[in-house]
Amino acid sequence: MSATDIRVAPHVSHCHQACCHATTGTDITYTRRVARWTPNARGRLETAALELYDEHGYDQATVTQITERAGLTERTFFRHFADKREVLFGGSQLLQDHLVERVTDAPPSAAPWEAMTAALSTAGDVLPADREYSRLRQRVIAAHPGLMERELIKLATLSEALADALQRRGIAARTAHLAADTAIAVFKAAFTRWLETPEQSDFATLVREASEEQRVIVGG
Repeated sequence: MSATDIRVAPHVSHCHQACCHATTGTDITYTRRVARWTPNARGRLETAALELYDEHGYDQATVTQITERAGLTERTFFRHFADKREVLFGGSQLLQDHLVERVTDAPPSAAPWEAMTAALSTAGDVLPADREYSRLRQRVIAAHPGLMERELIKLATLSEALADALQRRGIAARTAHLAADTAIAVFKAAFTRWLETPEQSDFATLVREASEEQRVIVGG
C-alpha cells in the first residue's frame, strides 16, 4: 500500500466525531464514528419517567433513574427534553400548532365559535393513542402544585394563540379572546371526559356535548 492509500471504516459509536490511528508508518486507517440510533428513545423515556413520577413522586424521581429504567443515557434524555418537567408537557406545542392551523384554515364564512369548535373537534388527532398514558400523566400533574401551575400556563398560552388566530381572521380582539377562553373551557371538559370514558369514545363527540352544555348554560 502506498503512502496515499486511505481506508474508511464505518464504526457505530455514541459520538459523531471522527478519529484516526496509524497502523504502519505509511498506512492510515480512519474510523468514522456514527451516533447509534435508538428505536423510540423518546417514548421509552416518557414511559419510564411517568412510571417513576407515579411510583415515587415527581420531586423524588431523577433523570438518572429515568434513563436507567429506559435503558438509555442521560445524554439521550437531554437530546429530547430540556428537563424532567418537559417530559409531561412536550406535546403542548404540537396541540397548539394543530389547533391554530385548523382555526386559520376554517372557511372564511365560518363564525368565530364555529371555527373554534371545528378545530377542537380534531384535537383527538394529536392526543396520545394510548389513553392510559394520558390518564397517568394527569394523575402525576394533579398530585403536584407546581405541575398544575405549569398546566394552567400552557392552557393560557394556548388560549392566547387561538385568540391571535381569530384576530388574523378579522375578529375583534375582545371577541377573539372571549371565544378562545370559552374554547379552553370546552376543551378541558371534553378532555376530562375523554380520560374517564372507554377507549372507544370519540373526542369530537365529547367536544360537541361540552359545547352544547355550554350553550345551555348561557341560555343560548
